[in-house]
Amino acid sequence: MTEVATITLRPGYVASRLIRGGWQLAGGHGAVETARAADDMIAFYDAGITTFDCADIYTGVEEIYGEGLRLLANQRGAEAAAQVKIHTKYVPDYDSLADLSPADIRRIITRSCQRLGRDRLDLVQFYWWAPDVPGVEKMAAYLATLQGEGLIDRIGVTNFDEARMEQVSGAVDLMSNQVQFSLLDRRASGGFADWCRANDVSIIAFGVLAGGFLTDDWLGQPDPGFDFENRSLIKYRLIIEEFGGWDAFQALLGVLRGIAERRGGDIAAVATRAMLDDPDVAACIIGARYAQHLPRLLKALDVALTDEDRAAIAAIQAQAPGPSGPVYGLERDKTGPHGRIMKYNLNEDAA
Repeated sequence: MTEVATITLRPGYVASRLIRGGWQLAGGHGAVETARAADDMIAFYDAGITTFDCADIYTGVEEIYGEGLRLLANQRGAEAAAQVKIHTKYVPDYDSLADLSPADIRRIITRSCQRLGRDRLDLVQFYWWAPDVPGVEKMAAYLATLQGEGLIDRIGVTNFDEARMEQVSGAVDLMSNQVQFSLLDRRASGGFADWCRANDVSIIAFGVLAGGFLTDDWLGQPDPGFDFENRSLIKYRLIIEEFGGWDAFQALLGVLRGIAERRGGDIAAVATRAMLDDPDVAACIIGARYAQHLPRLLKALDVALTDEDRAAIAAIQAQAPGPSGPVYGLERDKTGPHGRIMKYNLNEDAA
């Protein structure tokens, strides 16, 4: 099997181009075997996935990764554990923004260090819910202060569009921006990607498989509508609607299935490979609760797409009316269908 490639995001900072995501370990997708998830970090490391994503608001995930790092150090050595990069997030509650203080920021960053069992966070990706509430530049500047103190190695953002990155770029050196980016959702291409390239900001893509919709499981299936208990599935079903609806989505799946039959793998492998091949994408976050899913996920590494394959995908995408607008613009609108399903005050709940 092809090895997992790495990428140097900045001098001295190397990440695997496949990143294990932590959202599925946060409890919103069913019961989580925390001990198993922690132990499985060793299998991910052995497979070449040395970078892991989580967040302060993903309940229990920083603790899982902290235990996984301890187990990895015991079984593979301290040097192996030190090679692992943990990308976390800082997402202050919507209701706290107006009163956010440096002490609040320090408390959450220190809490993440304690949960992970590390003295310094590798990458903190921050978010600011409300552009109309002042303070994001001050928050960015204080994160840079904590970086200077050694509590943070690198700083990035998540779900910032160009205007919001520009807003904080004078206060902090942004290494990356984690955004939703897939064959269904191309909002991060074009002007957004151009800004990132010009300002040395790496794009880390999440939602590459649209919450599992971009898999063989959904090919030929009737439209399920929006009646899901899992909020993540509603989120991506809304993206499918923006793409043109269920029939347009099925047309894309049909094209991906044809490519999979020609090149090997499955729809998920083709969809992941296409994003890894995208010159705008530095790395892709893959959702995998346990290591048993690793063989399926790693199939993407053995798929080689041709210009003909890419043209077939692009032809379907060219017919799609959306999603359109700035990165995270649909989700930022609290009155719209995308924004109405969001939860805005998760930090204290994750305490």
